[in-house]
Amino acid sequence: MNKSDLIDVLKEKAELSSKEAEQAVLTIFNEISRSLAEGNRVEIRGFGSFTVKKYKSYTGRNPKTGEPIGVPEKKLPFFKVGKELKEKVDFLKNTGD
Repeated sequence: MNKSDLIDVLKEKAELSSKEAEQAVLTIFNEISRSLAEGNRVEIRGFGSFTVKKYKSYTGRNPKTGEPIGVPEKKLPFFKVGKELKEKVDFLKNTGD
């Protein structure tokens, strides 16, 4: 499923116009992104949580030349699946649905 599929499902299930459904999906994505950029944790009960992991700088190597390259510290989003979602996916996988 991609973003446009999600918009289509929301449009049908919530009986919204395409524009309203798109705006709702974009608002959710933008708010999650904004919150993570501010260093906050986003938790959606039964689904999972988004956090930001900090990685220290380190010296890497260019795979072609073997030359050392400094890699700056960075922050990356991380998703941890919730228990309910994990169980649902496992159940659906085992039932063939």
